Amino acid sequence: MALSRQSTRGDEIRQDIELMFFAYRAFTRDVDSELEKIGLGRAHHRVLHFVHSRPYIIVGDLLAILDVSKQSLNRVMRDLQEREFITTVVDQEDKRRRRLKLTPKGARFADTLTKLQRERFVRGYRSMTPDVVNAWRRVLESMLDEEERLFVYKVIGRGS
Repeated sequence: MALSRQSTRGDEIRQDIELMFFAYRAFTRDVDSELEKIGLGRAHHRVLHFVHSRPYIIVGDLLAILDVSKQSLNRVMRDLQEREFITTVVDQEDKRRRRLKLTPKGARFADTLTKLQRERFVRGYRSMTPDVVNAWRRVLESMLDEEERLFVYKVIGRGS
């Protein structure tokens, strides 16, 4: 019995969803392994990544980017500070605000993690033409909810 066009499309989308799960698993595998060696997890990685790419970020801005509670962030921050990966600095303009910065040790570790994930992207991009890479980016952008798209563009430094 032949499948209708609609059910085939539904099956293709299911396959794409599953492919996304497997691709994400591969994308995080190497980093998870490095984090596990020192008893850290993905939440720690997210903080390391965004503080590394935005030195002296204000805690409130990091909370907005990560979309987590202060309590969740404080637990992760405590772990990273105890391991001397991250430090806080009092904001010079507003003494009530804290800014975050990686220590040299934290920056080296964040560089290692970024390199692992960058290698996966480079490998994938090398298998595509520039037009296909741009189409892939459009797919990712289109998956964002409309109300968060402009915020994400601002965070990542990409025009709308």
